[in-house]
Amino acid sequence: MIKQPPYLKKGDKIAIVCPASRLPKSIDKAIALFEEWGLEVVIGKTVSAVKHQFAGDDAFRTEDLQRYLDDPEIKAIIAGRGGYGSLRIIDDLDFTAFADQPKWIVGFSDITVLLMHIYARFGIQSIHGPMPYTFEDATPASLASLKAALFGGDISYNYEPSPTNSKAKMEGVLVGGNLTLLAMMVGSPSDIDYTDKVLFIEDIGERPAAIDRLMRMLKRAGKLKDLKGLIVGAFNELPEEKIPFGQTPEEIIWEVVKEYGFPVWFNFPIGHIDDNRAMVVGKVSS
Repeated sequence: MIKQPPYLKKGDKIAIVCPASRLPKSIDKAIALFEEWGLEVVIGKTVSAVKHQFAGDDAFRTEDLQRYLDDPEIKAIIAGRGGYGSLRIIDDLDFTAFADQPKWIVGFSDITVLLMHIYARFGIQSIHGPMPYTFEDATPASLASLKAALFGGDISYNYEPSPTNSKAKMEGVLVGGNLTLLAMMVGSPSDIDYTDKVLFIEDIGERPAAIDRLMRMLKRAGKLKDLKGLIVGAFNELPEEKIPFGQTPEEIIWEVVKEYGFPVWFNFPIGHIDDNRAMVVGKVSS
């Protein structure tokens, strides 16, 4: 049974933490916006911590996140940014109190590990959406979608589809996130059954050959054949290659999944883009 954390209301406390990479810039705009929404913002120690590329060492980041997983006064945990590092601490976190009193966890990119883990292990919904690190460049629609997801508003979207999009509807439990992290979790305690799910994917900075490799890994693992649909977000900042791969990310993905016949929607507004709309992992979408 899928559990939905309580929607936020004015006066609620939320915590901002960095479970992965360190923050290289101020997130004052994000803090101010959360306060405009009527929320009390608690700043985790990892927000200002530095240990090489991380927001403190693994033990420090684990302790900081654990504090707010356990704190019943905190109603949502917002990842300050992604980067890399959540995979290093996921198995050291204790979700006992969190499972008893679920709260929203928000983030994307590297935070896919947390979002999918809590769905896989506890059936708890979470929010794949903008993080404070991205607020300065985020579109108003992106930020409004995050507020709606947190407070229980409408999160249906109209967007400019790709000409190759399927016209068919898709309905199923929404799961997904960063393609690289999804592939890295196959066979782990954070892995899920993809049967009858609507999968959404995005990535950044991956060569077309890497995207092809990741998609074919999911296919070989049996993750794609029984989907109800596939939503493809941004695949951007592709590195230049001396020898071209010969296919765009869209073409690669379509080649891998076209035999299954489920609807595929490309060009969806999610990922490492300014217009990164919130998606509720674990929610039945239609």
